[in-house]
Amino acid sequence: MFRRVTRREFVAGAAAGLTAAAVPAFGQAPAVAAGRSKPVVISSANGHQFKNGGDKTCVETAFARMIAGGDVLDALIAGVNIVELDPEETSVGYGGLPNAEGVVQLDSCCMHGPRKRAGGVAAIEGVRTPSLVAQAVMDQTDHHLIVGKGAQELARSLGFKIDLNTERSRAAWLRWKRETDPLHYLDPAKRQKAIRRVELQMMAEGIIEPRHFYGTINCNGVNAAGDVCGVTTTSGMAFKIPGRVGDSPILGAGLYVDNDIGAAGSTGRGEANLYGLCSFLIVEELRRGAHPKDAGMAALKRIKSNTVEKRLLNDRGEPNFGIDFYVLTNKGEHAGVTMYAGDNSAYACCDENGPRKIPLEPLLKGKA
Repeated sequence: MFRRVTRREFVAGAAAGLTAAAVPAFGQAPAVAAGRSKPVVISSANGHQFKNGGDKTCVETAFARMIAGGDVLDALIAGVNIVELDPEETSVGYGGLPNAEGVVQLDSCCMHGPRKRAGGVAAIEGVRTPSLVAQAVMDQTDHHLIVGKGAQELARSLGFKIDLNTERSRAAWLRWKRETDPLHYLDPAKRQKAIRRVELQMMAEGIIEPRHFYGTINCNGVNAAGDVCGVTTTSGMAFKIPGRVGDSPILGAGLYVDNDIGAAGSTGRGEANLYGLCSFLIVEELRRGAHPKDAGMAALKRIKSNTVEKRLLNDRGEPNFGIDFYVLTNKGEHAGVTMYAGDNSAYACCDENGPRKIPLEPLLKGKA
């Protein structure tokens, strides 16, 4: 498909070319210009895992582009595109696990701190990089959130290729459907229990990776000038009810950015986060002077206190699900917190010292 290139795209492409020329050799920490803030990019752990056949991960790519002078949000989205396009990442973008009808529906939002603009899409089908569509909503419409068919038509009009499911994601859905379809006629309580049993079995067999059941990548960054941006993108809960939208595309829940303060984003059980708009809560805690870790813990404590339904509690009376927050100030301080620490609980970070993973700080002991 051929389409006319807009001036904005031409300028962005030229900037990307300049950025690529400035990217250091693989494994070499980029030089950082002095400024009022410490440049850094943080993300969920998958931001320093998937490379989509290249030699750099999300946080490496985003950081290199950012310090080369690129717009912070453009840099972050270029980073998460790597994860969205990698078919081996089954919780984000292309290859993300489908809904209960075998259709992949994706959600994303982004926020530009300096411009105080935001955009999002939800339940969009067929587009491999929903973060770019979310950015288009921000840049080319007067709206913050476009969903479903409308989001897909907007993407189509902008020249995005409409194509999703991989053989792996469809095979996982077929197994789930085959195991659970006879249960659709049971009463809701029995059906939910039986579906959960099947999902746990699929996790045990390696068909579903436990950390990918809820999915998502959140990526936030700040440059030397103190400009803060963020992006969150996901395929949502595996085998969800069609049309289900979690926290990822909702401003204040899956992501919130205030250029004067910092940014926060999440991965994990979206419904728990939506109830308290916890990314907004975290940024407000930062505004009151809290350290990033303490601000994140305040959100986890709020979720814990709001979780009262018996089906959502374990035998200790604590939440039986996981949720993580990634917190960044406009000075470059950051932290990652989680409800429970798993064997590999970590968040990704890239700064002048290079890319690495840092353990998440848990609120509660044990496992969900």
